[in-house]
Amino acid sequence: MTANAASDRSWGRSAAPRLSAYGRVATHDVDEAAEQIGRIFCPHGLQPKAATARDFRALHNCAAFDGFSINYVAYGGEVTIDPGCLDRFFLVQLPFAGTASIRTAAREIASGPDRAGSLLSPTLPTRMVWHDCAQLILLLDRRLVEQRAAALSGRAVQPVEFDPTVALSADHGSRLRAHMLELAELAERLTDGFGGARKLPAIVAANWRETLLDILFQQPSNGLSEAIRLHSGRIETLPQAVRRARDQLDAHAAEPLDLAQLAASAGIGIRALQGGFRRHFGMSISDMLLDIRLAKLNAQLMVAAPDARIIDIAFELGFAHLGRMAGAYRDKFGEPPSATLQRRQRARFTN
Repeated sequence: MTANAASDRSWGRSAAPRLSAYGRVATHDVDEAAEQIGRIFCPHGLQPKAATARDFRALHNCAAFDGFSINYVAYGGEVTIDPGCLDRFFLVQLPFAGTASIRTAAREIASGPDRAGSLLSPTLPTRMVWHDCAQLILLLDRRLVEQRAAALSGRAVQPVEFDPTVALSADHGSRLRAHMLELAELAERLTDGFGGARKLPAIVAANWRETLLDILFQQPSNGLSEAIRLHSGRIETLPQAVRRARDQLDAHAAEPLDLAQLAASAGIGIRALQGGFRRHFGMSISDMLLDIRLAKLNAQLMVAAPDARIIDIAFELGFAHLGRMAGAYRDKFGEPPSATLQRRQRARFTN
């Protein structure tokens, strides 16, 4: 039995709430639920259907980590939820029980435990109707996702909008569900039984971020999926010599660029290699090397130790001009490297 198959069978097995040691909200009061859950996620409209208002209840449990959180949210009765644009984060919603109708990106999603989940992008307005619904919800920080998109695609930071339907019968949906359930189980194992929880080690949190981002970017996205395939050299029509040269750049990014050696390793001439990069990647070899180094710098800043210095990391990655590096990093990721480092360290300190 595969891990995915085991998790699929256990998904809706128990009606008991998950993450019960991480309780944030438990109420029958609509206004209290809207206010408190709004503080955790974002302000939103919350309106029970009159016929089921007496059945209203709201429960929100949340285990927060560095850049992401795993949540269990349940509403009794029929409830309309209108958050508009989420703005600060992406949400993956996978139902445990009940159903939900979700409208976003001019799409209507019928969500249920054996049908589909939803992936909500922060720039797209959303309106939902939950019917006695309980969902496991993964929250991922918007900047974290957009910076990873920039690193993968070679583009500057820009809004990312994913296909909102997560097909649970597909390999991607099954894998996503398995990892979300595994993350919830990990959070539950961290609790001490007395209302407290051990902190997730920084390296473990970093590994989970990488895993979740890797799975997330398997979901189709508007105009981004093709750019990622092209930039990473995985597009089928990419010539072998150009692909080989890009792999060499990535493997030896910290070393000085030697065009003659790179062309020799690719098995073609320098001019042919330069033309191949411009034709297939839309950039020069030196620009590609810069982009690879910037992506590696961003990844290292995300997991840097509290006493890490940007200058040390930059030199190890082969950057010789720190001023140019900082400017190029800002152009690509929308902030200077010092802001990335400080933000990640603040998040690590507060979790």
